[in-house]
Amino acid sequence: MSAVLIRDVVAILLAGGAGERLYPLTRHRAKPAVSFGGPHRIIDFTLSNCINSGLRKIFILTQYKSLSLNRHIRLGWSVINSELGEFIEILPPQKRVGDHWYLGTADAVFQNLYSLERERPRWVIILSGDHIYKMDYSKMLSHHVSSGAAVTVAAIEVPLGESHRFGVLEVEEDQRVVGFEEKPQRARPVPWAADACLGSMGVYVFDTDALARELNRDAEESTHHDFGRDVLPRLVAARERVFAYLFWDENKKASQYWRDVGTIDAYYEASMDLVQVNPLFNLYDPDWPLRTYQPQMPPAKFVFAQENRRGQALDSIVSMGCIVSGGLVERSILCPGVRVNSYARVQDSILMPNVTVHRHARVRRAVLDRDVVVPAGAVIGFNQDEDRRRHTVSEGGIVVVTPGEECNIDQKHVSGVPPPVEN
Repeated sequence: MSAVLIRDVVAILLAGGAGERLYPLTRHRAKPAVSFGGPHRIIDFTLSNCINSGLRKIFILTQYKSLSLNRHIRLGWSVINSELGEFIEILPPQKRVGDHWYLGTADAVFQNLYSLERERPRWVIILSGDHIYKMDYSKMLSHHVSSGAAVTVAAIEVPLGESHRFGVLEVEEDQRVVGFEEKPQRARPVPWAADACLGSMGVYVFDTDALARELNRDAEESTHHDFGRDVLPRLVAARERVFAYLFWDENKKASQYWRDVGTIDAYYEASMDLVQVNPLFNLYDPDWPLRTYQPQMPPAKFVFAQENRRGQALDSIVSMGCIVSGGLVERSILCPGVRVNSYARVQDSILMPNVTVHRHARVRRAVLDRDVVVPAGAVIGFNQDEDRRRHTVSEGGIVVVTPGEECNIDQKHVSGVPPPVEN
């Protein structure tokens, strides 16, 4: 992609959603600020895509409980040069065009047309801050320019049976979009595969003039003010030049990787993808660095005291500042600053920053939110009835523990060595 084209692009990253389906992890923070994969936050993956794609002008639109997100961006993403006209700038709701907050994805961008027009870009890339994937947006921009499109929508092939989870594009052989339907129960297959349809990834490239025109029109109508439900279907119905761009994955794996981590179960499953022997999502590719804020912490430490107190972590991600002191961690993710004490066992779980698991505690198939303290002898993830009485439990049986919640204590093992954890 030529540097001239990149200079004429502004990226707008939508990061203001309440993330209700990811509750209670979003009780005190926006969904893009939720930890993922150890030291990272969810938003880091889209921002890394931007930087790796050469994009250096980025607006982040925030709204819901954005303090921790704002702090993370300030501390971790000062990687560009403002003297060269580059920026990563947070735009909260300003009520510049009315008395309401952001009403939808389209309205959020509409309310910030003032900031966008000051940059005078030829193209605008609209992104979501809550998906896990690797994508070179400059390749999509090249496709957009060469096709002469007014709008280009990134799309991924999905089985027909999963069409109800996506905005689905109906396309012709040349990938021109002739139909768009939000989460249909039945979808038309793509011309080249009878068992697949095209799902929208929530990534759009607009000619700036077309974007401004459509957002002004949408603002005057009674709609959901949403790109997927309103703006795109109207453009397709009007026979505007809307094209699909088939997702080109930079993950270097056999199958494409794109995950919406909008529910507890989806978040958990995507996290567990990272601790496989051959991970589905590659965190370790030096050609596609994944940036984040790295706190000033010492390296992880594993303490061996005696025969039955060996600090171990197997098939796990252990971040900086963690201490596994005589405990056992299996197939789990430890975010920065976690402490697992003697005789404790953590299995198939995600421990957010600064979690402490005291002696003899057992944790299985759980997500422990930031700063949770698991008391000595506590048992989490072994008795669904007890877990539901004390904590949030997802449809898939994942226990979510937040600070201040009382844990179930197994008094038999507070002072004795716990029994082996069942596989």
